[in-house]
Amino acid sequence: MDGEMRLRFPGLMEERLPSGAYRFRVRVKGDKSRKITLPCGPEDPEFQDAYAAARRGIKPASTTKAPHIQPGTVGWLVSAYMRHLEELVRSGNASNLTLKQRRGLADRLLDQKSTSGRSKGMPYRELPIMIPESELLALVDSMMATPGAAKNMMKLVKAMYAWAVPRNHCPYNPAAGIKVAYKNQGGAKPWTIEDLEKFRRRHPIGTMPHLALTLFMFTACRISCAVTLGRAMEQTIEGEPWLSWHPRKKGSRPVEIPILPPLQKAIRAQKLVGSTYLLTSKGQPFASPEGLRNALQKWCDEADIEGKSSHGIRKAAGHLMAIMGATQYEIMSVHGHAQASTSQIYTDGVERRSLARQASSKLAGMDW
Repeated sequence: MDGEMRLRFPGLMEERLPSGAYRFRVRVKGDKSRKITLPCGPEDPEFQDAYAAARRGIKPASTTKAPHIQPGTVGWLVSAYMRHLEELVRSGNASNLTLKQRRGLADRLLDQKSTSGRSKGMPYRELPIMIPESELLALVDSMMATPGAAKNMMKLVKAMYAWAVPRNHCPYNPAAGIKVAYKNQGGAKPWTIEDLEKFRRRHPIGTMPHLALTLFMFTACRISCAVTLGRAMEQTIEGEPWLSWHPRKKGSRPVEIPILPPLQKAIRAQKLVGSTYLLTSKGQPFASPEGLRNALQKWCDEADIEGKSSHGIRKAAGHLMAIMGATQYEIMSVHGHAQASTSQIYTDGVERRSLARQASSKLAGMDW
């Protein structure tokens, strides 16, 4: 066919239109007479999904061609890097959680407006591929109120350029020397004893909110694990019930923890039983951590608790374990930390008080 070129995707045709523009169409597998127009080209991160659907005869939601991404721009670099990251996830060499986080950060990076020179006011997506260090510093400064997000943004930018340099997309990594020095304000606030009591008064044993709180409190699990934990992960060790799972967060160690009586009681009090401990109001497992996070927020609102999250329960559990005498290595085994320094935040204050008490006692018998 004149004006068509067969690409490496079976059934994919690139057609030059009279206007000079190009469009991509796919022959439906098993029906050569039927072609489906794709909404984007191979440079788009959504291309492979759209192509696979079209081969099965499924029409994309939109047949409007996506805006062309100009090669040599930040928009092109971000798109190429995100495709690479998707491949890493598919091959098991990167976490899907990392991909999800970086997609959101990539959108923010692309929408960021330039602050200097002739490009002032232009979105980064339209800028040349090498973002000046001064622009990256301005980006970091704009995220001063959220140091954690600023650090994650720089992780994305550094990783993107570290991928691009050896592939000759750019000469050097402009983000290599940038450090985020803003102080983290402590992240999630730990739940107080009063918070825990208010929640339990509003949501008594036998309810799903009560089980959720108890599960977070007596396993110190992350919300990404809470949506997967269930009876299939229970085992008996030396005659006692235990839970065993591998946290989804990259770099975490496997966790094995005894099911203590309060948790055992809360689990057995549930009349609604499914493949996971925590179920929606329709009796189904939560489809994602976000679904459980939204439910927990609703349960907190009902208990008149503001500004607290599931991670705050995890922190509360860590602090209470430290107060009860647990070492940072013991807390580390419960929280699934790979580095002892991560668990040290829970024991520092407690151990300092203990050492101060012991040191002060040395002076108690002095004849002053």
